[in-house]
Amino acid sequence: MAGSTTGTVFRVMTWGESHGKGIGVTVDGCPAGLPLEEADIQAYLDRRKPGQSKFTTARQEGDRVEILSGVFEGKTTGTPIAMMVRNTDQRSRDYSAIMNVYRPGHADYGFDQKYGFRDYRGGGRSSGRETLARVAAGAVAAKVLETFGVRIYAYTKSIGSIEIDRARFDPAVRDQNPLYMPDASAAAAADAFLEEMIAKQDSVGGVVECVISGVPAGVGEPVFDKLDACLAKAVMSIGAVKGFEIGDGFAAARALGSQNNDAFCIRKQPDDVTGSQAGQGEKKAFDRQCGRLDGIGKKTNHAGGILGGISDGSDIILRAAFKPTPSIAQTQYTVNRDGEETEIAIHGRHDPVIVPRAVVVVEAMAAMTVLDLMLVGRSARL
Repeated sequence: MAGSTTGTVFRVMTWGESHGKGIGVTVDGCPAGLPLEEADIQAYLDRRKPGQSKFTTARQEGDRVEILSGVFEGKTTGTPIAMMVRNTDQRSRDYSAIMNVYRPGHADYGFDQKYGFRDYRGGGRSSGRETLARVAAGAVAAKVLETFGVRIYAYTKSIGSIEIDRARFDPAVRDQNPLYMPDASAAAAADAFLEEMIAKQDSVGGVVECVISGVPAGVGEPVFDKLDACLAKAVMSIGAVKGFEIGDGFAAARALGSQNNDAFCIRKQPDDVTGSQAGQGEKKAFDRQCGRLDGIGKKTNHAGGILGGISDGSDIILRAAFKPTPSIAQTQYTVNRDGEETEIAIHGRHDPVIVPRAVVVVEAMAAMTVLDLMLVGRSARL
């Protein structure tokens, strides 16, 4: 099967099926000497594993990672890092009733047409469980990025029509609720809304927003491997993503050039702003207006930190729109492999909303993409 590998220098290949013996990933191109242990990876996997709340599948997987190669005495060796998570709670019998039926909203039909075969046990390679391999690789990438001062923070921006309020935004709140929303009031409202959807045997979509800070100006290639293009491809490769934005995104189409352009400015020291007696409050106010960019900043960030496919030193802001979970218990119309119309009601263990568990997946794909382009960029000039 083509298409299971991504990256140029930091290369990642995932393998395994939802109901096979396990899911794994091989990471090649990680620099030697990086302190790395299974606990570093586990912290990321714990954020996406099933069974954490009433809003995730009841499948009970510990998702315990094993590092099989590429690490010696607690540090990376520069050789491929192989990691594996064994599946321990497969219930393939849950899918026997739909083995010859194409589930609405799933990849069943397209997979069957392409290969003449499909693994009906949870979708095989098309299953959302494949993303745990991405998260393991992303954890490695994120740790490398930390050495460069790059941080990635994603969160649930909205579930259905319920969206966080910027006035109540609190990063610390994100990990205090199962929906990973940095707004306690919005999380409570979304919780009640999801309870209604569960009672109706329905599902919900939403938006994940991701902020990447500390990326220096100059990352990304100006033609086909633009930083925003590569981020779009990486995030859109997550199975349930149906939309992607950078910066103002689609809102930019409704703006004027005079509104959308980000004015550049020189980041000045306190003495340059108000004289030798400049106060720290004034300096902080100026810093907020004119962000860090190696002496040059922008007064706004409508571009989302990327211009011409290259990072401009501002925070990179992206959003991913996730569709509702396609596996719902309501009766739906479909066809089977024999071309006969039929009905289907999907039973088993499924998330009523994908978004919360996808937050760390978006972080992982962003980390892998940014690191790869940073490593590629080191060959740009002497």
